[in-house]
Amino acid sequence: MSGSLIILQPGNSVVTDLGRFRGPRFGLPVNGALDQFSARAANILAGNDDNAPLLEVTALDFRLKATTDILIAVTGAPLHLTVGGRECQQWEPVSVRAGETVALRQITGGLRAYLAVHGSVEAPVLLGSCAPDTVVGFGLRLAEGTELKTSRTVAPIRQPYFDLPLFRLGLTRPEFSSQAVVEVTDGPDVEEFGDTADLLYTTEYTVSARSNHIGLRLGGALPERQSGAEVLSRGVPVGAIEVPSREELLVLHRGRGVTAGYPVLAVVTSRSLDVLAQARPGHTITFRRTTVPDATAKYRAALRELENLRSTVSTVFALLGIGSQPGWQQLAPAAGT
Repeated sequence: MSGSLIILQPGNSVVTDLGRFRGPRFGLPVNGALDQFSARAANILAGNDDNAPLLEVTALDFRLKATTDILIAVTGAPLHLTVGGRECQQWEPVSVRAGETVALRQITGGLRAYLAVHGSVEAPVLLGSCAPDTVVGFGLRLAEGTELKTSRTVAPIRQPYFDLPLFRLGLTRPEFSSQAVVEVTDGPDVEEFGDTADLLYTTEYTVSARSNHIGLRLGGALPERQSGAEVLSRGVPVGAIEVPSREELLVLHRGRGVTAGYPVLAVVTSRSLDVLAQARPGHTITFRRTTVPDATAKYRAALRELENLRSTVSTVFALLGIGSQPGWQQLAPAAGT
């Protein structure tokens, strides 16, 4: 049976997914959830595909009401999560009864939270993705009274003994800090900065309030380009670090344009892009050099952890009958019973 989510307090929230991977070939940014690990984890915990539409909530308090029984998961930055006034845990599945209000308040430590609903929500699609794109004016930004259609209901699941936590799924939660360490690999133009390139690794940078999903602007000691030759516009990766002015460092994120004309000093690793997604204005960033093999190994380790989580969630959901008949009915009785 389908239902809906009614937005009561939108704060700063959108419906998104992992990104518009077909976009760059047409000149559109990839966009999508800035903290990819948290977004994937939220969908897996809710029993969805990794790339299912979900809600990204940035900085401000958020509330919605469910019209049917649903199952949700909230990941990302630490916050105060309540369902029907009851305090609930992040990073695990949570039951919501019809008519109850889900509230995300006091986001701290980081900047963005992700709310996934079992069965996902309906959203418009462009080039295979619902991710908002501010350049072309596409996307579903939530407002008070917005109604999001859901496709599945899940009867409430509660631990019958003292309301103890029902799920122990073993996921290692990311650490969130106001003093983040970000790993980078050398960029294609690092030699153009000469000895000043080392400033990137010896300086503590401060996140500017002008930062957004297109890029983070960082204040601090800046490496200086030694060459005055013109740089032609060319494709740049998500995570490229540039020095476009003498005032700040620029780290391009998922909303960046696909081409740019500044030298690329370094490139942030995939795992550290998730760290940057949670950096608030005033937080400090220090960069640490790594190698492509090491960065690749850490990314693959994170994917393995998510796959292990998916396997565990699938087993638990099957036993509870989420999306099917309860599997525990077919389990053989224990010996001696």
